[in-house]
Formats: sequence, C-alpha cells, structure tokens
Amino acid sequence: MADNEAGPLRRRTLFAAVGATALALTNQPGRAADAATSPNRHLRFAYNGTGICTAAIPVALHRGFYGKHGLDVEFVALAGTTDQMLQALATDKADAGGSMLLNWIKPLESGFDVKLTTGLHGGCTRLLVNRNSGFTDITHLKGKTIGVSSLSGSPRHFFAILLARHGINPDTDVQWREFPGDLLPVALQRGELQAIADSDPSIWLSRLRSNGELVEIASNLSEDYAALSCCTLGVRAELYRDDPAAVAALTSAVREASLYVAANPDDSAEIFSKYTPKVPVDQLAAMLRSQTQGHIPVGTALRDEFIKIASDLKLAAILKPSTDPVKLAQRVVVDVSV
Repeated sequence: MADNEAGPLRRRTLFAAVGATALALTNQPGRAADAATSPNRHLRFAYNGTGICTAAIPVALHRGFYGKHGLDVEFVALAGTTDQMLQALATDKADAGGSMLLNWIKPLESGFDVKLTTGLHGGCTRLLVNRNSGFTDITHLKGKTIGVSSLSGSPRHFFAILLARHGINPDTDVQWREFPGDLLPVALQRGELQAIADSDPSIWLSRLRSNGELVEIASNLSEDYAALSCCTLGVRAELYRDDPAAVAALTSAVREASLYVAANPDDSAEIFSKYTPKVPVDQLAAMLRSQTQGHIPVGTALRDEFIKIASDLKLAAILKPSTDPVKLAQRVVVDVSV
C-alpha cells in the first residue's frame, strides 16, 4: 500500500490478509490442482500476462484455487486489445477475461454481451512528470502535452476523468500524444511531452530507471478512486445464463486468489514473473504492495462502482451523452453467489 493510503483501505487490506491465511493452498503449478473425484468444469480464460495488477488470475491457477472450486482453467493467449478480449468472450472463443474496467465500459456501451462479476483491485496507473518541472498536481497540466501508449487506453481515460473533474477539458485544454510505452520517458526528457501516463509494470519501471528524475503526481488511487476497483472479471453472457454455478465458482476462485495476493505479495510476484521474466521479482512485489489487492467488490458494491466510473466517463465525454450509467450497470453487472 502507498504511504498516503486512507485508513479504511488499510483496514480492508488487513482484513484481506487475515482472511487469506485461512485458505487451503497448493504449490502445484500448471492447470488448477486439487481436482474433485468427478471431472472438473473446463473453462477458457483469456489472459495475456502483461499487467501485474491482474496477478490474482495466474495465482489462482498456480496455487490451486480454480481446482478447489471444481474448475479446470486453460489460459488462452491474446496479444491484442481489450476490444479483442471482449470479442473473444462474445464469440465463444473464451469464457472469461480480466483487465482494466475503463477499457471495458465503452465497448459494453456499444452492446457487447458480456457480464461482469467482480472487481479485482485498485491502483496500477500512474502520471509522471520531471522532478524539476514545477508540476505538482494534474491541474498544472492545462495547456500541456501528455504522452500515453494508447489514445484509447485506460491511462488516457482515467486522467481525462481527473482533468474534467477539475474543470479542465481533456479534449481541448490538453494535448495527448501516443508513443510506445518504452519511449514515453525518452519523449518526456526531450521536451516533446510534459507528462506521461501508463500502467504497471511499464510506468513503474520508467520511474525506477529515472534515478529520481521522474515523480508521480497522480494515479488511479487519487481522490475518491482510492476506494474503487480498477480491474474487473468478465464472462461471456451465454456461460452466465447456461451455467451460473461455474461463473460463481470462477468468481470465488479469483476473489480468494486476490486475497492471497494481498497477503502474500512476494510469492505472488514470483508466480507472475513466469509471465514477465524481464521484470525483477522484487519490483513486481513492490508494485503489488502499492495496489489495493484484496479490494474485490461484487453485487451491489460492484454495480455502484461501475455506475460511478461510467458517470465519470460521461463527464470526460468518453461515453455518449445519451448513455444511462444505471441502466448500463443493470445490463452488464451480475450478482453471483460467492
């Protein structure tokens, strides 16, 4: 957790850590372990292993949480965007997927028939500036240029929300420029940009490698987002309609794994390092500690968070003016028995 985290978040993470110690675990890697006597339900999970914030997904595989709930989970590799993940769910090429909620809401607004069952955590997206720039908060970036790795990605969406909340039009009062993630700090140092925004592990490593020259002035734990989740677990709608028990089991497994990550960041980082072997394990663990792993809203709590975030996306002119966040939440957020 970050040093400036709110008291309720400290209590929530402590509760998560205590709860996680009661979970039955196994060290067997590969597909989910501890199978029941009858064959486990096979599910295909779209997972590309690029975001440390979704570490609960591989942890659930390698520490036996899927098998505990009678599931045999196969990872289906997707190298593309969240749109492609949602397309895979909607067209029965995968059964489940997990990533940044800010990347899901716009496609869901367009009609993708995918259901959301739980939030996964908060944190992992950061806004950096040069230490000697004089910029100490996002309001100082009016009239400036912000670099992102994707103009339609969650970092751009989130910081557009923060700008709009402070009366800064994210479309006309700032300029957004797209660079490959590893070139963002280079463009910042050259003066082509005044700030850069991206997600962990890329942005974390950019700050680490700068030897103190880059500093964080905002993240998706800023302001009241400190109490919200930023990633979500989604399933194909047909699976939810035909086999709600399997969806409930999958949701339980991932949520228990999220509690495990909160209580065991070092082991979780070791597991995740199999998917990002170029990132030092100690830095992966530090990233996990900086996030609100163990914040896993379901049901009404998840629906309320979805409505809040969707409303902010409307404020930032990312969703259509005609979109009703409440109706959209009622359509896509489902309440599973966990």
